[in-house]
Amino acid sequence: KMKPDWDTLTAEFKDSKTVLIAEADCTAGGKSLCEQVGVRGYPTIKYGDPNNLEDYKGARDLKGLKSFAEENLGPTCGPANPELCDAEKKALLDKFMAMPKAELKKMAEEQEAEMAKADKDVDDLLKSLQAEYEDAKKAKDDTEKAIKESGLGLMKSVAAHKTTKGEELQ
Repeated sequence: KMKPDWDTLTAEFKDSKTVLIAEADCTAGGKSLCEQVGVRGYPTIKYGDPNNLEDYKGARDLKGLKSFAEENLGPTCGPANPELCDAEKKALLDKFMAMPKAELKKMAEEQEAEMAKADKDVDDLLKSLQAEYEDAKKAKDDTEKAIKESGLGLMKSVAAHKTTKGEELQ
């Protein structure tokens, strides 16, 4: 189970000034937060800027979690820490900082809608493939049933019987 390792990790970083290890109960008081950051299954680990959390896909034991936290958590490139940005990200940050909030919000919503559409497209494709598979499986099962009902078993029995009687293949 991950819980004891998570609790140990939380304790190890509890006094950090730059890293927060926390949890939310998505079935109770944290439900709205979980919906806001896109938690769909449990347990889900998110990391990064609180306004742009990423899904964690690494190891879920203490060694893996601690290693990831030490190497990846803490201040990152952003409005609060522009000095941590490389030239490319700094240029993008400057561009976004110069834009009105309403325009930034609209652009973010458009990109999130585009990601949601990509998600939906994959889900729709999966449903279509599943339906296609089920149709093909039914056709295969129907074909097998028809062949068996046409006497395949009896045919094989007769062929085996003839072999035991010494009849040669012609």
